[in-house]
Amino acid sequence: MFLFSRPVRVLSLSAGLLTAGCSPSSQAPGETNTVSVAGTNFTATNVIPTMSHKHTNRLAKEKSPYLLQHQHNPVDWYPWGEEAFARAKAEDKPILVSIGYSTCHWCHVMERESFESEEVAAYLNANFISIKVDREERPDVDKIYMTAAQAMTGGGGWPLNCFLTPELKPFYAGTYFPPEPKYGKPSFLQLLGKVHEVWTTRRAEVEEQATSLTQQLTAFTMPERDTNAILHATMVSRALTTLKEDYDPMYGGFGGAPKFPRPSQPLFLLSAGQQFKDQEAINMVLHTCERMAAGGMYDQLGGGFARYSVDQRWLVPHFEKMLYDNAQLVQLYLDAYLVSGGEAHAATARDIIKYVLRDMTHPEGGFYSAEDADSEGQEGKFYCWTKAQMEALLSADEAKLAMRYYGVTEHGNFEDHSHPDPLKNLNVLSIVDTNLTTAEQTLLASAQAKMFSERAKRVRPHLDDKVLASWNGMMLGAIARAGVVLGEEKYLQAAEKNLAFLKAKLWDAKAKTLYHRWREGERDEVQLFDAYAFLFAGVMDLYEATLKPEHLEFAIALADQMVARFYDPKDGGFFQSVVTKDLIVNAKEDYDGAMPSANSVAALALLKLGAITDKKDYREKAEATLRLFSPRMQRMPHAMPYALLALDFWSGEPARVVIAGDAKSAEAQALLKAAHSVYQPHKVVLGNVGPVEEFAKTLPAPGGAMVYLCTGTACEAPTKDLAKVKEMLAK
Repeated sequence: MFLFSRPVRVLSLSAGLLTAGCSPSSQAPGETNTVSVAGTNFTATNVIPTMSHKHTNRLAKEKSPYLLQHQHNPVDWYPWGEEAFARAKAEDKPILVSIGYSTCHWCHVMERESFESEEVAAYLNANFISIKVDREERPDVDKIYMTAAQAMTGGGGWPLNCFLTPELKPFYAGTYFPPEPKYGKPSFLQLLGKVHEVWTTRRAEVEEQATSLTQQLTAFTMPERDTNAILHATMVSRALTTLKEDYDPMYGGFGGAPKFPRPSQPLFLLSAGQQFKDQEAINMVLHTCERMAAGGMYDQLGGGFARYSVDQRWLVPHFEKMLYDNAQLVQLYLDAYLVSGGEAHAATARDIIKYVLRDMTHPEGGFYSAEDADSEGQEGKFYCWTKAQMEALLSADEAKLAMRYYGVTEHGNFEDHSHPDPLKNLNVLSIVDTNLTTAEQTLLASAQAKMFSERAKRVRPHLDDKVLASWNGMMLGAIARAGVVLGEEKYLQAAEKNLAFLKAKLWDAKAKTLYHRWREGERDEVQLFDAYAFLFAGVMDLYEATLKPEHLEFAIALADQMVARFYDPKDGGFFQSVVTKDLIVNAKEDYDGAMPSANSVAALALLKLGAITDKKDYREKAEATLRLFSPRMQRMPHAMPYALLALDFWSGEPARVVIAGDAKSAEAQALLKAAHSVYQPHKVVLGNVGPVEEFAKTLPAPGGAMVYLCTGTACEAPTKDLAKVKEMLAK
């Protein structure tokens, strides 16, 4: 399904070269990403390029790892900003805005092939103003031009190359373009020539098209409230039935290859499955979790998940690891553990966190953004093994067992076809034989330790070490919740340290302002709804895991600033950015893709905050947000599973688990752990001090800590019996 009823008509740049409605990204190699419109996934693209130091451009002054990768291109790159816009207007030149991220494989390929080319650079420098954008730092900019690309071509992805007027209005867009004509695409240089020709000979048509497209983008990305829209619990039950239809009974997951975890969907299915006593839905999620953890998409030696599997079986991944994926998957595996009691799910959550704390954490506590798919220019080289490598490293018995367990063969199961000289006989490790004796388990552990140690000597993939408030909020919440669910104090300490880092580096307490990116001692000046929403939700998880009043106070500060800066009082919902002149559209994001939309996340967090504080304004803002997107949720539940999760919470009165007494006492901590040990997504956990609801403050705790389970204005008899707490929540 396209963004509009059909792809927007674009100017034909050349008969037989690029024509209206063509979807370039669907005809080229690349990586599928969860950029989507109306619930449809589109092909996307993602290596560390070799850099010549013959040239140095303006990007050398930037902090974004992605922009810095392009600092020595011969292209006269600008960062997104007024300097570039002013020059485009002064010289009356079109703008090429090229958007990607530092761990994006096909971004690196296109850089190596085109942006390092002196010939391509000379043409660009003479006829265009060229701008590089890191989509992870500026998701608001990416959203506008990715939506335009999807509207024009029916597809999208990265690298995104979009051509704009000097007023920043898009008139043509595509993704990866090769150095020579292939995949049904022109070469990039041919494309540039045709765009320049159209710009100089058909200017009026270009301007007309750009204006028309911008108007359509505005209408789509800024939906008006439907006054007849209603919210009702049956939307949840209908969505449950619909989302189950995509289930893959053989391999788990939802949909076919390439296969993404997209945690919002299984999280919703677990919640709705429990509410409607749909064991089939619950089993679908548990099976999916089992198969993902056994597959090659999961790093069997080092922990953590890659972004997706290129096949249906979760076997061959695209090897880059993203913080946001792993944060959501910790939450999913915690839920799977609580629902099933399966220790394997808890072990997976622990291994993800071990990976993040070992490889993705700044010494002062911030979480890094991503690791690349490539090492030494070859995708998967760091992670894969040949049979010969394993035989040389391990004892004969260890090698025989490890190869059986991981399904290693002489020929291998992976080859990097994007590289001109791919490595041969590589094996992605996946679990294919779990029938091990106790002695074999011990032998396998020895082999794994040797392999992990040997792998650590290899050249690691590139690390994108920027710290983003949004993604950190997701991992902060996941690790905090894991700390109390799994009884791991070190996880809670890591969450506290992370929050202290974010407050020190990205939060201006005096101005009550949250910034988005920090790297190497510098923060940006960008105001993004994503930053506030995801950190707010993460701090809510930390409060419920610790009951420290200062965390609830900070969550309230974030929520209040989020509402003040981004909320639309007219139609409901939140804008993606504050209004600035460099954005032709200020979108309201609603698609729950690889990451849930900030609107969905904010809605659920506001509902929880409203229940904890009894401030109805929070619930009203959440309800208005859900109401704005209600028509979309009803028509296309696949597009908004996290919003449906929020709707599920909204549809009933949540249980309030009030732990009265000294929250620091051992007794209170035991009760807190008991409250989190039961899968009950329709609850909030709070103490009785700090900015909580007034009723909770009146609840006594004679002789120590007590638990009150309250719904509305009624509470069950208080208890300090751990088994009783679990029993009450399991009802």
